[in-house]
Amino acid sequence: MKLDATLIYGLLICILLVSAPHADHLLLWVNALCATLLGWRAYLAYSGNPLPPYWLLLTITLGSVGGLLISFHTLFGREVGVTLLILLATLKLLELRAARDAAVVINLACFIIITNFFYSQSIPTAMFMLATLLVIMTTWVHLQTGTLALQPRLRIAAVLLLQAIPLMLVLFVLFPRVQGPLWGLPQDAYASSGLDDKMSPGSLSKLSLSDAVAFRVMFNGKPPRRNQMYWRGPVLWSFDGRTWTPGRTARVKPAHLDKLDDSINASDNNAIGIDYTVTLEPHNKTWLFALEMPTHLSIPAELTYDFQIQQKSAVTSRLRYTAHSQLSYRANVEEEPRQLRRALSIPPDLNPRARQLAAEWRTSLHSDEAVMRAALNYFNREGFQYTLEPPLLGLNTVDDFLFETRKGFCEHYASSFVFLMRAAGVPARVVTGYQGGEFNDLGNYYIVRQSDAHAWAEVWLSERGWVRIDPTAAIAPARVQNGLAAAIPDSAGLPFLARTQLPWLRSLRFNLDALTNQWNQWVLGYNPERQFAFLTRMGMEAVTWQKMALNMLAGVALLVGLLALLMLRRLYVRNTDVAQALYLKFCRKLEKKGIVRAAHEGAQNFAARAVLLKPQYADAINDITARYLALRYSGQADSGALPALRHAITTFKL
Repeated sequence: MKLDATLIYGLLICILLVSAPHADHLLLWVNALCATLLGWRAYLAYSGNPLPPYWLLLTITLGSVGGLLISFHTLFGREVGVTLLILLATLKLLELRAARDAAVVINLACFIIITNFFYSQSIPTAMFMLATLLVIMTTWVHLQTGTLALQPRLRIAAVLLLQAIPLMLVLFVLFPRVQGPLWGLPQDAYASSGLDDKMSPGSLSKLSLSDAVAFRVMFNGKPPRRNQMYWRGPVLWSFDGRTWTPGRTARVKPAHLDKLDDSINASDNNAIGIDYTVTLEPHNKTWLFALEMPTHLSIPAELTYDFQIQQKSAVTSRLRYTAHSQLSYRANVEEEPRQLRRALSIPPDLNPRARQLAAEWRTSLHSDEAVMRAALNYFNREGFQYTLEPPLLGLNTVDDFLFETRKGFCEHYASSFVFLMRAAGVPARVVTGYQGGEFNDLGNYYIVRQSDAHAWAEVWLSERGWVRIDPTAAIAPARVQNGLAAAIPDSAGLPFLARTQLPWLRSLRFNLDALTNQWNQWVLGYNPERQFAFLTRMGMEAVTWQKMALNMLAGVALLVGLLALLMLRRLYVRNTDVAQALYLKFCRKLEKKGIVRAAHEGAQNFAARAVLLKPQYADAINDITARYLALRYSGQADSGALPALRHAITTFKL
């Protein structure tokens, strides 16, 4: 079978559509080579010139594989595998000589669609891939028929996709789920995003320029106030003069929460804790986020001595868990002495002016709480500014910030506050995480974005344990009460979603995010637990993978059977309806000559009467009647019976 130019253009469009989303993460030379090969093949189809010889294609293939080996130092892994697949699919277009080659390209295009979900599983990606699949199916219909126009091909492809939806739903709901992906992926398949386990000047301010979602939270009951929403992440103990890190510690006692803070009314619901559900986006780190202070999680995780929640493995896929937190607490009142010594360590010979200021406070003030208040008052009255674009700092970062620039983001204030506390002999540490969240009333949940990244401090006070202190609140209380946009004088540098207050745009954004959340929960988050819970609610008892497999096979068989019956019925109705229309046309021809068919008269009786009136047309009348009756009633007519009837009636003339 010779491939026409229209089919070749369709195959080119298929490979272009499935490969285009990959252009962002393919190597530059790979993008250039694929564009060149596609353009070359389009020119050959247009000009009618012969395809390149096999030796040239083999040379390009080997050179491409060698280039990938040099670039990636391996031929295994997600990135190199996807790149190689796209290159080979593009090269296959240059050896299209038969229908078999076209079928191979169509199958490759369908396979490359799957690889797009390695990078994004969002609704827009799914919709684009669905539209791409429609183009692929249209091209496949063209390969099978060859003569149909574009509109009929599109209609057939759309009908095929619509017919596949019930089967897709049955397979999605009943196919036994397994934990993790259906196929193993190498470590390079996971991207890292969000908070890191270290903090230096500028690290969080850069993160705050991202409007990406970190996690979503739904509370059971009344949510806490915004100024109580501190989502605890990595805790940082060690400081080298510029960067804070967790440091190393020996095995210590588990974290312990004592009785409620007496300043909290025991009748407050938050005084007895709060329950909520977190849907965490993948960030390729081991820690999870929870309100301070977490006491329980629904999934296996470790609550460390400093109240971090960590898994053994990195979060490489969307994770959903329920948690319980105590918002009023006394944390580790009986802290181990070696931990308190860690919380007093500062690098020697750095930041002498900050040391001197802390020493003055220590000399003039007699309690740790008084020193803490003095530091907060210093931030509040000395003209400090909260900004996303702080000036660069020198070797003595704390001195430069406290006495020279006085402009910084939350990491500057948390870092300098903890340094001052330690220099004054007050145990302190840095805590990073997120603060606040944006309430979506359409879905009744909070959205916590990367722009909500925050850093604060904890100081250890006798009889109170670790107490949260947020020095940023002394400079920009609006940051804690109303969010980042309210605290920045010039919000032009913030993400568009973080600074937009137009009601219609907020409503649109919340609608889209609510839709995305449902997609995440019920499509991407349809794990074994959710599958078992859903099937149990649907009435399936004692759900096992064997039962699900049997029900799935039964459902598929039932749907295929119903679809086959529907198609056979439509074929029968279509044939009989067309036959009836043709026969009525035959009757109208006889009526013009005075032979009118009575309403009660059957086809055979009418034919007999017409033959008596027009005996010279007896053969034609009997032939047409016999063909009509065979199509209409016997069900034994072959595929050519309908065209034969049409021809006989069209050529029948009196």
